Amino acid sequence: MINANPAASPQASDDEDRLSRSRHLMRIAEGAARAAGAPLLAAFRSDMTVDYKRDLHDIVTIHDRNAEILIRDFIFDHEPNSAMLGEEGGQVGSGEIQWYVDPIDGTANFARGLAFWCISIAAVEKGAVVAGVIYDPVANLLFSSDATRAYLNGEVIVSKSVSEESRATLITGYPVSRDFRLDGRVVALSRYGDLVETFSTVRRPGSAALSIAHLAAGFADAAAGFGVNAWDVAAATLILKNAGGRYEPLTLGKVPSGSADYLCPGYLAYGAGADYPTLNRVAEAISDGRIAEVPKP
Repeated sequence: MINANPAASPQASDDEDRLSRSRHLMRIAEGAARAAGAPLLAAFRSDMTVDYKRDLHDIVTIHDRNAEILIRDFIFDHEPNSAMLGEEGGQVGSGEIQWYVDPIDGTANFARGLAFWCISIAAVEKGAVVAGVIYDPVANLLFSSDATRAYLNGEVIVSKSVSEESRATLITGYPVSRDFRLDGRVVALSRYGDLVETFSTVRRPGSAALSIAHLAAGFADAAAGFGVNAWDVAAATLILKNAGGRYEPLTLGKVPSGSADYLCPGYLAYGAGADYPTLNRVAEAISDGRIAEVPKP
């Protein structure tokens, strides 16, 4: 007997279950982000002690650590079958749902009083990002995504970009001091100069997660990064893709080819329909150079 109702088919039922599951995880991430956002907003632009991790460019505060603990406890209370990798506390738990959490992406901005920082939370199942949230408490902007759509404060968003790079706005943190060491100062500045001369506007706001979320919402045209971690971009990859944008991971010789997008240390991100040759050329040169420096086995 032929089933005349596709919605009742096993495949349709599986798809509905996956969507329902991703929405459940998205709501948990939204709740955790808002819970952590309130004390962070209260601490923002107050006197605070700043510590450093790898060097003077890598800032951390007690508020990063406290927010991560709050997020962890919220997630584990609402979904016990969880494990979490946080920027500050590392890997905890052994559940089947792997969470990636950056309690403050843009800590240097947060510590100095610049209003461009966010909380980034992503849920991964079987190696795929299934829910993501990026929350900007200062502007009260909650970017989120389930398995199919991306949202801003609950409303569906669709990315959009101008077709010509000469009219486009690019967000990138390149180069930083690490890029000078890896690529050479003169070379890195020359590449940056190419981008500045080509694009209408180049911005360096200081948070990869929030930059890509802005791209997903149509506030910018492209973004690029060459030194990110999974907790920075896991949520952003899903939000951008489900807003119709494109996320191209770059291994930079640090992870195997074919690694999941969010595990790659570099990326190009485009709004819907955008493809900018100068940015592609610069990113390819950076990527090729980094890969060439990897010692051969």
